[in-house]
Parts: sequence; structure tokens; C-alpha cells
Amino acid sequence: MNVGFVSLGCSKNLVDTEMTIGLFRKNNFKIVNNPEDADIIVVNTCGFIESAKEEAINTLLEMAEYKKKRCKYLIAMGCLVQRYKEDLEKSMPEVDLFIKYKEYETIWEQIENLVGKQESGKMCGLEFSDRVVSTGKNFAYLRIAEGCSNRCTYCAIQYIRGKFMSRTMEDILNEANELVKNGYKELIVIAQDTSKYGIDIYGEPKLAELLEKLAKIDGVKWIRFLYTYPESITDELIKVVKENDNICKYFDIPIQHISNSVLKRMNRKSNGESIRNVITKIRKEIPDVVIRTTVMVGFPGETNEDFNELYEFIKWAKFERLGAFSYSKEDGTPAEKLDGQIHPMTKKSRYNKIMKLQQQISDEIMKNQIGKTFEVLLENESFDGKYYIGRSKNEVPDIDGVIYVKKSQDELLDKFVNVKIVESRDYDLIGEL
Repeated sequence: MNVGFVSLGCSKNLVDTEMTIGLFRKNNFKIVNNPEDADIIVVNTCGFIESAKEEAINTLLEMAEYKKKRCKYLIAMGCLVQRYKEDLEKSMPEVDLFIKYKEYETIWEQIENLVGKQESGKMCGLEFSDRVVSTGKNFAYLRIAEGCSNRCTYCAIQYIRGKFMSRTMEDILNEANELVKNGYKELIVIAQDTSKYGIDIYGEPKLAELLEKLAKIDGVKWIRFLYTYPESITDELIKVVKENDNICKYFDIPIQHISNSVLKRMNRKSNGESIRNVITKIRKEIPDVVIRTTVMVGFPGETNEDFNELYEFIKWAKFERLGAFSYSKEDGTPAEKLDGQIHPMTKKSRYNKIMKLQQQISDEIMKNQIGKTFEVLLENESFDGKYYIGRSKNEVPDIDGVIYVKKSQDELLDKFVNVKIVESRDYDLIGEL
């Protein structure tokens, strides 16, 4: 039978999808991209915030329409199913099988119970070694841990994915070597909190050591790591990033807020002073660094003074990349029950102010790139065929902006080229070879 996949949510969820694709392929199913060609459709859902839940439900209903044509079975897996399996089973009879995240060890047994036994032999769980990378041929995600133990009061991840569990360094390095051997030029290290890597199995943080070992793999061009919490960024980690040319000078630090009172109610482990200090230290040690962050507005009890402190902090920090979002009540989280819930219009107003400020900051930063030369990986072409679309070490795929490069006669897709920046937009750059 033919199997089609839809993967929703974060890159960590995507790795689960890739392992599931590999499991089907190992059992001689054919993987197809068009749902019209699929006998089985698998949707890997996200359940992190309200908008993600809505997207997951809508996607399942959309895929259910294909059961009126060729599709015989619709399968839902992932975070939304982990949280609401019983409710979904009652309300969505269109879906033939719901698989919780914590049932992945028996995923193939459940699938065979639905579609029938396969002659190729049962494979019980998901394995990194079976992954079919779905992000093209240039980069691959490298998931180094699962779950989270930070217990932020607004977040449901701990209830969905469980406590933080690191993979062994040997296992990660084996996978990384295999990915590079298969031609992937960029490895993107991910976890819910990469800076906590190793604490649970080695008794101390091991991200710096892991990155140093990854940097020594022959053939890896770029290594980047995402989701490092500010309180866990050590001098050793900064030093490793600074001293290894193939580790991108890029820190992704989700701070969420700067007001001590808000951070305390969020149960964050850092405070305003420590956040300012780590940003100052990184910029001092690595002057050309790119820092990305995310902030939350409208958390219960956030006063005008708290918000203004955040606003002024962003003006000071001048983050190269910043994402903002409004607080969303999540079932079963401590923040759901906090006093001082903020009116939706106030949240929206604060969000808009932050994004308008960041647009001005980004515009200034982008203009400062004009005249500079960057090594750029060209990955796509524009619809009109006039430009290549690429990234430098300063852009994370699917998150940050891109660099448009005026096309030449040569075929340069999937190649690294030197590009001089000649023009800027709010979040993108335009250059020439």
C-alpha cells in the first residue's frame, strides 16, 4: 500500500515523522507525497498551544476527505493524541487509529492490527537508524534528547513528552556520522532545551563537549544548535562556539520575559540580571554573533510596568532575530489557574508593539549587512526564476529570513558560493555572486 504523511508542529516532532516514514519503508510500503495517491494517511499532530490544536483538528478533517476516494485508513499520532486521545476517539470517527506519543514502542503492532500483518516482519518501535530525512539534501535535524524537566508554569510539554531524557553521546555521534556520510552538509542540534543535554545521564551538562566532537566529523560544513536556556549557557559553551569555524556563531535563547516578577510566576530559572549578563558576555566574546530569542506577552499578572521593562530591554538588546507570542491558556498547566489573566485585546496590543519595535530593529540590522560578503548555501529558486534562494550561517531554515541571489548562467543549486549583499528588506537580504 501507499502511505502519505503530514507532519505538524516543531522540528522535534518532524524527527518522529521521519522515523515513522522509515518504519513503513522498512516494511516495504511505498511513500507518496500526494494524499490522493495514498491508501494510508498518517498525520503527526502538535498540541502545544491552542492554534496548533486547531490546525491539527482541521488537518485531520481535511485528510478524512480522501477516504471518500482512495484512502482506506487515516492514522493520527503525536502530541495532540497524547493529550486528548479519549476525547478524539469519541469526536472523530473519521480517524481509524490514534497513537499516543507514549505508545510509540508498540507503534508497528498497532498499525498491523489495523491494516493487517505484513510479511516483511514486525518492527516494534521507532529507530533513529531508520529515519528518512524529509528536509531536502542539505540539512538534517539531530535530536539529542526528549522531553523537558524545566516545569515552566505555562507549558504542557512536560505532560505530553515526559521528563528530559538525553540520548547517549555515542548514539548521537553515530547518527551524525551517518548523516554526513549520506551527504548532509548541515546538522541542526535540537531538543526541548539543548543546554541541559547530558545532565540526566552524565551528571553534568555535555552540550559543549558534544558540539566539539560533532565539529571534528570530517565533511560537516555547518553545525548549529537551537533552544539553549539562558541560565545554562556556560563559558565552556561560548568558548567552543567561538573556537570552531564550522559551528555557526548563532545562539537561540528563549528568554520569554525580562521582568523578575513575571519570570518568577513562569517558574523560569533565570532572572533579568542574569539574562542581561549572558547576552553581554556572548556579544563580547563573539562580536559577529547572531542571537535569536522568543518573548511572551500577556502572561497572567503582567503589568504595564512589566511590559515596558520588556519593551525597553528589547530596544537595548537589539536581537538579530526575535519571535513574540501571546500567552495561551493550556489545559492542566499551573498558569491556567493564576490570577490576573490578561484581556485578549491587551495581549494583542502588546504583541503588536513588540513586533513593530523588532521590525525597526531588524530593518536597521539588515541595512548594516549591505556591502558585506557571506558564504551562502543556495537551496531553491524564486518563482520567477530570477533568483536563487539561500542561507548563510546566520539563517536557520524555515525560521529566519533568506538571502536572494541574482541568478547567473551557472547551475549553482545546492552549492556554497560567496555572495555580496547589495540590498535589504525587513527580514531578508538580496545579493549578487
